[in-house]
Amino acid sequence: NVVASVRVMDREGEIHVLDREQMEFGYRTSCVARLDYVVLEAVMALEPGDGEQIRARMDDLAARRREKQPLEYPSAGSTFKRPAGYFAGKLIQDSGLRGVSRGGAQVSEKHCGFVINRGGATAADVLELCGHVQATVKENFGVDLEMEVRRWGEF
Repeated sequence: NVVASVRVMDREGEIHVLDREQMEFGYRTSCVARLDYVVLEAVMALEPGDGEQIRARMDDLAARRREKQPLEYPSAGSTFKRPAGYFAGKLIQDSGLRGVSRGGAQVSEKHCGFVINRGGATAADVLELCGHVQATVKENFGVDLEMEVRRWGEF
């Protein structure tokens, strides 16, 4: 509700400005992935409120995030999209993949929906681990995990 416009770049390096309607927002989706854009800037339309209430809400959300997400390690955030009817992290956990690693990349022990960099991870490490996770979950549950993280360039 708060995004007014977004400045994006396409693969040819062209810059575009999209308004809220053009972004086609849905649950964890927008036109950005479909059109293969990278977001450069977003303009937010915020409403004034009580500073203390806003700060308390922000602190509460930050505490929940610290409790549930592996913020102590670098990562690209949630690695896989939520498949319909499932939770990616639970499928990964139930596949016995908690803590599994390839090179410096590891399935987080705190939240299996995150691939973290334990130190020195390369893009190849992350991609190899993600492929292993996808194959294992598919074999165990018949569910295809789709990457939430997008790649640009050659890997």
